[in-house]
Amino acid sequence: MSQALLHPTNTDSCACTSGDRQIVYSGITWQQFKLIQSGFGDAPSIRLSYFNHTIEILMPGRTHELFKSIIGMLIELFCLEQSIEFEPTGSMTQELTGEVSLEADESYSFGSSKPLPDLAIEVILTSGGPDKLQRYRALGIAEVWFWQDGLFTLYHLRNGGADYRYEQINSSEIPELATLDIDLLTRCILIAETSRLNAAQEFRRGLSVNKLQN
Repeated sequence: MSQALLHPTNTDSCACTSGDRQIVYSGITWQQFKLIQSGFGDAPSIRLSYFNHTIEILMPGRTHELFKSIIGMLIELFCLEQSIEFEPTGSMTQELTGEVSLEADESYSFGSSKPLPDLAIEVILTSGGPDKLQRYRALGIAEVWFWQDGLFTLYHLRNGGADYRYEQINSSEIPELATLDIDLLTRCILIAETSRLNAAQEFRRGLSVNKLQN
């Protein structure tokens, strides 16, 4: 299987943006993917995903990891300030055997521990975004957020009988996150590029103001 990794299916499958590197291989069976996955072990610097006979290997760079950590820091700060019980599951592997495997940048369960998280968050610096929703739909993740170009795009999974689909939303529909101001969160993430302390302080101030207004 290591030999297969040396031959991407096309020469455009490698992309480097802000330090990220993404490699895509198609025509891969689930069994082959599991062999490749086992070869990487628990390397924290690698994100693997599999869907529709295609494997994506993402090696995130500094900018990617900075935004991932900032977003996680502020969401956890929100939960602590609002006395919300949460379980951070980070980039844990989420799988439906034989069909899909993925690793979000950040993921959370709220209220109690669950087999799959309520929320998955992806930082997009190379490619993907909404294209990844099919994978999350197969798993049944309630909500997926994408951070790209300094903005959030939020999606919530709708149950339309046999037709499950994601719908774009303006604010979270997860009950525990219903009062989270996405504009405030976005502003503070951008502040945190230069100062994490200033971002946390501004975020706390914003939460206090929103609480008084409500």
